[in-house]
Amino acid sequence: MAVAIVRGRTTGWPLHLVVGLAGFVTTLDNTVVTVALPSIQQDLAARLPALEWVATGYIMTFAGLMLAGGRVADMHGNRRAMISGLALFTAASLAAGLATDIAALIAARLAQGVGAALTLPATLAVLAGQDERRRSQGVAVWMAAGAGALALGPVVGGYLSQHAHWSWVFLINVPIGLVTIGLALVAVPGRDGVRDGPDGGQGRGSGRDDGRGGGQGSGRGGGAAGARLDLRGLASSAVVLAAGTFALIHGPQYGWTSPVIVATAAAAAVAAVAFVAVERRAADPMVDPALFRNKVFTGGVLAQVLWGLGVNGVFFFTAIFLQGVLGFTPTAAGVAFVPLALLVVLVTPLAPVVERRLGPGHTVALGLVMVAAGMAMVAFLRPGDGWAQLLPAVCLIGAGSALTMPLGSAVLGAAPEGRGGIAGGVFTVSREISGLFGIALIGVIVHEAGTFSYGYALGLLAAALLVVVGALISLATLP
Repeated sequence: MAVAIVRGRTTGWPLHLVVGLAGFVTTLDNTVVTVALPSIQQDLAARLPALEWVATGYIMTFAGLMLAGGRVADMHGNRRAMISGLALFTAASLAAGLATDIAALIAARLAQGVGAALTLPATLAVLAGQDERRRSQGVAVWMAAGAGALALGPVVGGYLSQHAHWSWVFLINVPIGLVTIGLALVAVPGRDGVRDGPDGGQGRGSGRDDGRGGGQGSGRGGGAAGARLDLRGLASSAVVLAAGTFALIHGPQYGWTSPVIVATAAAAAVAAVAFVAVERRAADPMVDPALFRNKVFTGGVLAQVLWGLGVNGVFFFTAIFLQGVLGFTPTAAGVAFVPLALLVVLVTPLAPVVERRLGPGHTVALGLVMVAAGMAMVAFLRPGDGWAQLLPAVCLIGAGSALTMPLGSAVLGAAPEGRGGIAGGVFTVSREISGLFGIALIGVIVHEAGTFSYGYALGLLAAALLVVVGALISLATLP
């Protein structure tokens, strides 16, 4: 396998394959386990609270430590962080597949999340160091892989649980992880490839040295010699994200006013205030507040959050709507998401072409308006409607989501030198948390509306409005 490293950049398809595989395997574990839970319950004699931790433990550690993973990548190098994260994720997947009791399985799921939190920000930071064209291509691959994983997760989990054994839901990660590690060792530049190393941070593809050799690195290099991990920032951010994730996931189950949810939400709020205070005073903050003074970075993250609020609410509640209101079978309801994922995969490679003609701001705004239109169409579906009414809406959401690809490229490109890892962490955290907020938002509207179909329609229209606001932000902030 030939991989050329030219002036600090890896060229050729292997780097993008690493990005796609890492994005696919870490995203797959968000949804693949859901359908396997009944088999796990029967085999391990697990009680319902334990099963909930099997499903949500991965998401909590993944989201809770993502910012820390990005900072580790900036300090110790993308290649090292990525390979270490993949190794931990793969080993934890093997442990989950071999688990013989529920406690061991939960521990392995938590460890999987830690590995994913190290892997994904480093993967995006590698793309931050590419030139604009290769960065756009890499983000397109990453988005397509993530969309495919979200759609295929329940299908793969259901098939393996029914025709093999639930353990293969986790063991399938092992060969994928090993292949990705092998490719990363070849395709991702190390210290001598400028992008990596504890002292150099990540260059921006201009041939600049990494800081050891007296190069012309500009900006605040997060990987500068002597940099220390901001432990107070790490602890407070982990509490914010883990507690917030727990409250959003379990709020519908315990009740939004229950003591456990109120206490968890309060802990997240206090930790958020502490995090902001700590980062403003830290000599070497984990998340440099200066990042958010860049309107492209801030606008891109906000637009990503608003997209996630809408689309993830659609994913979660539409399966219930299709079966309970439109009368779809469970299999047909699952198949309904396949065209959406396929269109994301097929249209994403075309997004850079559209971007070159319209510019990032107009391309993202067009995509978000398409998503909002598709959601509004779904909101007006009624009993008796079928594929003829559903499919155009699903296609609009899928194609529009693909056109939001320039968001990731713009956010990564706006990050100062040496901050690609934390920029990737912020971007991926915004994606994860916005999805949970979207589910919670539509859930509250559905609950308060009285009937599911009416509440679902109102929730979709509210989410569509937020997506349109994201389109306006894109026009105002992206180039």
